[in-house]
Amino acid sequence: MQKGSIRVQTENIFPIIKKFLYSEHDIFLRELISNAVDATQKLKTLSSIGEAKGEIGDLSISVTLDATAKTLTISDKGVGMTSEEVDKYINQVAFSGAEEFLNKYKGQNENNIIGHFGLGFYSSFMVSDKVEIITKSFKDSPAVKWECDGSPEYQLEETTKNERGTDIVLFINEESKEFLEAERIKSVLNRFCRFLPVPIFFEGEQINNPTPAWTRKPSELSTEDYQNFYKELYPYNEAPLFWIHLNVDYPFNLTGILYFPRIKQSFEIQKDKIQLYSNQVFVTDEVKDIVPEFLMLLQGVIDSPDIPLNVSRSYLQGDPNVRKINNHITKKVADKLEEIFNKDRKEFEEKWESLGLFVKYGMMTDDKFLEKAEKFHVMQDATDNHFYTLEEYKASTSALQKNKEGKQVILYATDNIQQDAFIKGATNKGYKVVKLETIVDAAFINQMEMKWSDVHFVRVDADIADNLIDKQESSDSVLNKEQEEQLRKLFEQQPAGLHLTVEVKGLSPEAPPVVATRPEFMRRMKDMAAVSGPMGSFYANMPDEVTLTINGNHSIYQQILTQNDSGTQEKLVRNLADLALLSQGLLKGAALTTFIERSVDLMAKKEVAGTEV
Repeated sequence: MQKGSIRVQTENIFPIIKKFLYSEHDIFLRELISNAVDATQKLKTLSSIGEAKGEIGDLSISVTLDATAKTLTISDKGVGMTSEEVDKYINQVAFSGAEEFLNKYKGQNENNIIGHFGLGFYSSFMVSDKVEIITKSFKDSPAVKWECDGSPEYQLEETTKNERGTDIVLFINEESKEFLEAERIKSVLNRFCRFLPVPIFFEGEQINNPTPAWTRKPSELSTEDYQNFYKELYPYNEAPLFWIHLNVDYPFNLTGILYFPRIKQSFEIQKDKIQLYSNQVFVTDEVKDIVPEFLMLLQGVIDSPDIPLNVSRSYLQGDPNVRKINNHITKKVADKLEEIFNKDRKEFEEKWESLGLFVKYGMMTDDKFLEKAEKFHVMQDATDNHFYTLEEYKASTSALQKNKEGKQVILYATDNIQQDAFIKGATNKGYKVVKLETIVDAAFINQMEMKWSDVHFVRVDADIADNLIDKQESSDSVLNKEQEEQLRKLFEQQPAGLHLTVEVKGLSPEAPPVVATRPEFMRRMKDMAAVSGPMGSFYANMPDEVTLTINGNHSIYQQILTQNDSGTQEKLVRNLADLALLSQGLLKGAALTTFIERSVDLMAKKEVAGTEV
């Protein structure tokens, strides 16, 4: 029997490895099974070049739980180890057998080797009082047993083992007894090992898919294959809109499938739905350094052995390849969207409700994507199902919707129902109004006004229709100056929480008697403040700026101004003002209650007056 102390290269970091190497203790199972996969892949390589003789047979990996004995065993039928190899690879911490194998057999399936650090095995001591290795090499040498209780002391001796391969037996400690529960093991295996390239069995069932869709060539896959794989990843989700198959081997290795999910409501947006793998080993679902931020809304899998990882494979490290991969994914997505737009614009427009979020987010955050997206970004007309690209909108509105500064004015609505009267007022003048109503549109508008220097966005209820493109100062009201001033004073009562500006204009007699509008600049500031937290509290707490435009040409004012009862006159004016505020959603609480009571009172008086007549 051989006894000795584990030789740690550089310094004695064994206690650190045991307790703090990995941020999540359940990762030990991934590391041990990854080692088992490596051992299996090594045997396949050696067999293919004739160094391993004879039939290699069943190469599956098994995970066995014995709650009574408090053990968890990971068994493979790979290359196994001789006594010398155990001493070399296990007793010298951080001497990676995978690294040495890679160097020796460079160019022969090296990308199938998972481990590069030589520390994965020691993660087993995070959950174990004792660990045993029982291994038999494919070479003609005796089986050996290695045993260690988590201290630097170990013992190594010959033993009996009939089959080639390695068994790692973990004697689970009291603090980690959760790993003696079958459901806990299943959940860990499902998270980390569901797509490893060697069959893995637990309690008699295979728990992984060794050949997931992304590992196959696109030419081998049907639409049904892609959809079935999506169901495998997200069993409860609705079918995706479409997908992009990544398959690059130069200048970096990258495979994967990215899906565009259906997003019908803005609140359905969820990030961290893309899974990162390295040679089919799950690494993380936090991929913000690899995938552009705006594409974090996508779902699916990316797999690359060229993405540098730290020793625990849990976090990404800065590297030029990461930037290259990031740029490649952006280009592939832009190309795919442009292809669909050009090939079947109708299909593209039907999917815009979901696609628009990705496209707009990308245009705001990535200038290279913006350049491409300008060709396929579309805006839907607020009155029908017609869609415009920016150039199409400019072409159809250039005659009527350019302001004095020469900028193209894009009129938009955020709520077709609430802003219906304003939309009709604008379209009656020949203007075109588009819908911008998603969670990202407020920010999108501000960003695009900076990126598109010749464009200005104006919400359709930001002013009366006559003033939406340029402010019209002239007024052809039938009222004289005294009447206009009398009306202005009647309307100038300031409701709580609002700052009113009152103006009298000579609008069409068919236009509403009074229109409430919220000036574009201040409304935008308040909208942004509402979602910016404490930093926006200054604007958020300011009263709403509202302009009341009185249509002096409406016939109702001839009746109001000749009303002898000043109380009734004031009530009629307040009702007209409240109706206008109601159209902007600014009449709430006590003010709304007062409006209702006042309306009932005015109707009752009219009824009484009618009876007397």
